[in-house]
Amino acid sequence: MTACLKFLRSGKVKDIYELPDGNILFHFSDRVSAFDVKFPTPIPKKGEVLCRFAEFWFKKLPVPNHYVRTENKDKIVVKKMNMIPIECVVRGYLYGSLYHRWKTGQISLPTGSSDLLASKLPTPLFDPTTKSETHDLPLTKKDALDRNTVTPQEYDWLENTSVEIYRQMHRIADDAGFILADLKLEFGKINGSIVLGDSIGPDEYRLWPKDTYRVGETQESFDKQLLRDWLASRGYQQKFEDERNAGKEPVAPQLPESLCLELSSRYITAYEKITKTSF
Repeated sequence: MTACLKFLRSGKVKDIYELPDGNILFHFSDRVSAFDVKFPTPIPKKGEVLCRFAEFWFKKLPVPNHYVRTENKDKIVVKKMNMIPIECVVRGYLYGSLYHRWKTGQISLPTGSSDLLASKLPTPLFDPTTKSETHDLPLTKKDALDRNTVTPQEYDWLENTSVEIYRQMHRIADDAGFILADLKLEFGKINGSIVLGDSIGPDEYRLWPKDTYRVGETQESFDKQLLRDWLASRGYQQKFEDERNAGKEPVAPQLPESLCLELSSRYITAYEKITKTSF
């Protein structure tokens, strides 16, 4: 098959090819990214976990999507679509960049919200961003409409559908002993209709064990938040921001083996508990 593939691009974590029939092949790698920086150190089995998660969620969620079939342990085939350049983020808890933006006065919290870290929001919050290979930025409805990215009706559909998908996935995670804190989705168009696209897995959401959840504290995570916390505690998050502000490309450090193995273990554990399937 390799000889028949047309290489399109290499993303943050997957390589993308076009097949002779016009469909697209996603090759999930063991690469990892955080704070919009790609890291050179691979995470064992990560590509396989992401591939299996993508198949699971596309088959589980009652939403039209572009999934066609799984090719092997780290590859899936999907329909080609015109991607909508919006990262559809839904937040259920005050955490991550949402907490930072609130603490620095960039945003106000919804009425009825607690101001404690990791507190549950009154209702899931649609908090979209731009879609970029370098650095995603918050996006308001006005921004999206001013850029002619979507129509008002399409924006409302994206918001309502994203929130409903989050609610469904939150229930599935809850049944598996996890809290789905937030979620990033992507959509595109096929023959004029909007469908769910890209992939869904631990690179696209925060997943916390219910039995260790404590409001006001940094949460144990079964996603790549473990990497973000490791980087932030060593000053890399600020270093990356400073390098971008200076017009430089952030330089990623090598990751320790112990961190990579723990991250791999947590990805696999999350997969087994949520899908109720042995890895």
